[in-house]
Amino acid sequence: MTTEISPTHWVLTLSCPDRPGIVHAVAGLLAEHGGNITESKQYGDPETNLFFMRVQVLSTQSREDLESAIAPIAKEFAMSWNLDVVGRKMRTVLMVSKAAHALNDLLFHQRASGLPIDVVAVVGNHTDLAELAEFYGVPFHHIPVTKDNKAQAEADLLALVSELDAELVVLARYMQVLSDDLCRALNGRVINIHHSFLPSFKGAKPYHQAHHRGVKLIGATSHYVTADLDEGPIIEQDTERVNHEMSAEQFVALGQDVERRVLSRAVRWHAEHRVLMNGDRTVVFR
Repeated sequence: MTTEISPTHWVLTLSCPDRPGIVHAVAGLLAEHGGNITESKQYGDPETNLFFMRVQVLSTQSREDLESAIAPIAKEFAMSWNLDVVGRKMRTVLMVSKAAHALNDLLFHQRASGLPIDVVAVVGNHTDLAELAEFYGVPFHHIPVTKDNKAQAEADLLALVSELDAELVVLARYMQVLSDDLCRALNGRVINIHHSFLPSFKGAKPYHQAHHRGVKLIGATSHYVTADLDEGPIIEQDTERVNHEMSAEQFVALGQDVERRVLSRAVRWHAEHRVLMNGDRTVVFR
């Protein structure tokens, strides 16, 4: 009696210099190995002459067999590529200060709506949100940061990320600037959220500054963290209209609502391997 092997749902992402035959080569290879493509998206950037592709495929082949099969065409087309299981939860560290809205939203959606992350730790430079982390059953680590201990604090953070085998770090309203060295060490693995008023409204109480200036539109931006403060490749943005009848406190509440939505989308798309780097920009296959 032959035992039927259940197929695994794989996601393959790749980027390479654009040229004819890439889609044919990838689809043909997957078909040759019994793959059934369930989703396929691609984009060729005429400015950078780079090609990007994301494919979901059902296959009974093992990871080792698929990776061995992909390797020759990856070499032929000079591809950067990644293979993972669809829906695998990405091991994630959330970093916080005192604001709870982004942390609560991510922890809630991890538990209730299938956000594909496994939050292995919450790290705070203050202890204000320790009880919230405990409520969701996530270990809280207090790593205070001062001008005198910043280097040691970042070394402790890197050690924790390594110890927990974390694949993603999310700054869920973490109000500390990461050093250039830390940004390089975690390149492409750190996502931040900030209000979209930068650079117009920097510093304390940006929503109050915006209210004072009578803005008509507020929003939020989620991006990868680089050494250039708040200048990393953008993943997602959203806005809300406001008016003169609204108070500064209403600006804050609405702004926090936009921030949590934008950050949740960015984290989801990253964890689902829908975001590919294109120089200082991103390609997002939604």
